Amino acid sequence: MKNPKHLLLFFSLIAFLFSCKQETEQKGKTQSKLKNYQTDYLPPTFTNDNRTEKILGAKQEIHILFEEYAQKRNIPGISYGIVVDDSMTLSGNYGKINLETEEKATTNSCFRIASMTKSFTAMAILKLRDEGLLDLDDPLSNYFPKLANLGYLTSDAMEIDLENLLTMTAGFPEDNPWGDRHLDDSNEEFEQLLSEGFSFSNVPSYEYEYSNTGYALLGQVINKVTGITYQKYITQNILLPLGMKDTYWEFEEVPENILVKGYAYDQNQWIDEPLLHDGIFGSMGGMITTIKDFSKYVSFHLSAWPARSEPENGPILRSSLREMHTPKFPRLASKNTDWNNELCPTLVGYGYGLGITQYCNGVIRVSHGGALPGFASGYAFYPEYGIGVMAFGNLTYTSPLPYNNIQQLLFSTLELSPRKKSVSHILEKRKNQLLSVIDNWDYNTHKNLFADNFILDRSWEARGKQISEIKKLSGKIDSVGSLRPRNQLRGDVTLYAENGNINLFFTLNPEADPKIQRLDLTFKSENDN
Repeated sequence: MKNPKHLLLFFSLIAFLFSCKQETEQKGKTQSKLKNYQTDYLPPTFTNDNRTEKILGAKQEIHILFEEYAQKRNIPGISYGIVVDDSMTLSGNYGKINLETEEKATTNSCFRIASMTKSFTAMAILKLRDEGLLDLDDPLSNYFPKLANLGYLTSDAMEIDLENLLTMTAGFPEDNPWGDRHLDDSNEEFEQLLSEGFSFSNVPSYEYEYSNTGYALLGQVINKVTGITYQKYITQNILLPLGMKDTYWEFEEVPENILVKGYAYDQNQWIDEPLLHDGIFGSMGGMITTIKDFSKYVSFHLSAWPARSEPENGPILRSSLREMHTPKFPRLASKNTDWNNELCPTLVGYGYGLGITQYCNGVIRVSHGGALPGFASGYAFYPEYGIGVMAFGNLTYTSPLPYNNIQQLLFSTLELSPRKKSVSHILEKRKNQLLSVIDNWDYNTHKNLFADNFILDRSWEARGKQISEIKKLSGKIDSVGSLRPRNQLRGDVTLYAENGNINLFFTLNPEADPKIQRLDLTFKSENDN
């Protein structure tokens, strides 16, 4: 007979492995590939797409913007680029990356990009989530048992989870001055920090406050889940698949002739800022890269838009990228101004390693800056326009990217246009049917086009009377405009008539065969202002 202890050990191991498999399947199931989807969905598209030509036509003006901006702020050297969809359309440089050797800035110069590193760390966390190796709602204490007894501000506070770290809602205080000087912390120093615990400025999950500490913790979560350093994991699973072969973590590994030296500016002179070595806090701001390499990363983010039914071709799912671009805890900035310095209330929020701004005119910007002693950087991309802009500089805490000037050029001067929503087949079909209904308002002929609420909300007769009155005012209908979709199941169309215009707005219900649930007609005469 077999040893009972051996049998017990065997069955315990089987049970453990089965539970791990179940847990992995459970964690990964939210991102499993959909089996059913509409094959006739038409994503938004550009019409008369001339973005590249317009941007190239403004090449000299763009260079002057960056050059004057750098001169005004005493930035020794900058490198910049503009991406259209999947390629860098325009790039340029100004100044020097090393004042001693007088090495000039190029698109191959390696700048430390500071907090622009954070989105790479966030992307790695989402990749592990997609693969079922962690959940965003995992408590932080699962990975750092020393933090199980953190002294929260209140007894009813929610325990910090991974999503809190991603979205800067863990309750940690803003720590830019302190965190910047801890980039090269060792494992031992970090363990000491964990042992002593953290202080809180807010109750977790209810307020945004920028935290480098949170992203340092996320880097160590990657280490614990994968068994390798976050640097190695990000390099192998994100950088190399994107072709970013000139991106580094440790400055001593960068060829000397392309390594950018950082500077401060004080009392009318530049002062050397020593580079810090790579360390624990590198996951919040340690990456070193080139404009040429980084443009590939920006293109990958742009590739997430619009949502569509195509094969995946990147390190993480397109849907996961769009999660990164979605603001959590958005806040209204009612006194903000736009790039023309006009009052423009905006919604601002933080996603996963990225900031999101929605302007009053509808333009959405996804962006992040970076700043460390000796360096500053910034990038922004506009998903609906397929455009990305980035710039790196080598002066302490001095952004090299003139956001307002660039946005004014792109959207006011060049008048770039976003993608337009496509008209779904069912919306076009219902529009054509509605035109027939309006021409012949007969219930028995057309009742199957309408949802059951339609005549309950307002009688068929009353609607017919309104339509007759509008048609009398408008006179003969001469032509029908193009359908203007608001989404797949609602839209507007204008009927151009003798005496004015009739606007027809309709929405479809959520049944498998969508029916008309709402219909609004309004008339505007030629004499109306």
